[in-house]
Amino acid sequence: MTRLARLRGSLEELFPERHLYVRSGGAMKAFVLTTSKQMAIAGVVAGGALWMGVCTAAMLVNLLSASATDREIAQLKAQSERYVADRQARLDSALARLNAASGSNEDLATTIEKRHAALALLLTDLKGAPGAAENLTPAINRALAAESRNPAQRVEMVRIGQEQLLDAADSYAKSRAERLRLAFRMAGLTPSAFVPKSGSLGGPLIDSKDPRALAAVLDVDEEFALRIQRAAKDLSEARALTDAAGDLPFGRPTASAPQTSGYGVRFDPFTRRPAFHSGLDFAGGHATPIHAAGPGVVAFTGVRSGYGNTIEIDHGRGLKTRYAHLSAIAVRPGQRIAIGQRIGAMGSTGRSTGTHLHYEVWVNGRAQNPGRFLKAGQYVQQGD
Repeated sequence: MTRLARLRGSLEELFPERHLYVRSGGAMKAFVLTTSKQMAIAGVVAGGALWMGVCTAAMLVNLLSASATDREIAQLKAQSERYVADRQARLDSALARLNAASGSNEDLATTIEKRHAALALLLTDLKGAPGAAENLTPAINRALAAESRNPAQRVEMVRIGQEQLLDAADSYAKSRAERLRLAFRMAGLTPSAFVPKSGSLGGPLIDSKDPRALAAVLDVDEEFALRIQRAAKDLSEARALTDAAGDLPFGRPTASAPQTSGYGVRFDPFTRRPAFHSGLDFAGGHATPIHAAGPGVVAFTGVRSGYGNTIEIDHGRGLKTRYAHLSAIAVRPGQRIAIGQRIGAMGSTGRSTGTHLHYEVWVNGRAQNPGRFLKAGQYVQQGD
């Protein structure tokens, strides 16, 4: 109560009772402004001031946001104008080239003939490549499907056919190279180690590192020369990988014998304890033919401890295959072997519990998982 009394006293001191006298027309009127009335008037004034402040702040915020939006709109407008200008410039350039090309049928025919000569060099390199005929035949058929009687249209269709054929050749070379690279990775090998350096790939289409120089040699436009060079480079790499794959042990050592044991840790059949198995086992009948998994030179024939009758073939590049537990050996050291050639017969010599083939693949003196090479070989064959 004391505090309320003090508050009331403070308000009465701040808003003391006031008397207003208004004289009008010889008459005087008196008005009494009590403390409560003054407080009410002050509250109305304060509320009005607060409302005006809030409105002012809202207007400022709207102005600031509107200016930011305007700036964003201006940026978008500038970007669209630049895009339109760029498109227009390209269109003008294309129209200029088109007008220049269409101005003379003889010049257009000459250009197409030069492109055809350059394309013929690439197709010559593609000749005999696995799967090339199947991939390029649809493009060739489309190029030959033009039946227009208008000479100008027929020339244009020839040019379009050249573009389609080049696209098909480029796509084939790129996919072929990528498929072979993937096969090498599946076998745990590094593809780049089996491809000559870029300067050693050879061929007139990729010797020149500068597309402008190649365009001058082929006498074609630079863009067409660059596409020819790109396809030739991919094709050259695919050919190098194909040649390397032909020397690797990607084949099966047996024709139909099922695999009975894998690579890695297994229970040893003699000790019944976990032991590392460094190859694959294939079960079959006695004297089942054994074939070379890849071309190479016979490095060893004879008996090895635990392996029994064994054949080892050196495939070069640090790769070697081993065929163990054989009942017969049909090759001799130093003999050159082709992939799939019969080299011996399945048996059960050495540390063996039954007739089977123990097959190993070694890379730089270390045993590798032969299953990866078998899968890589199947993958390469699927793409041929």
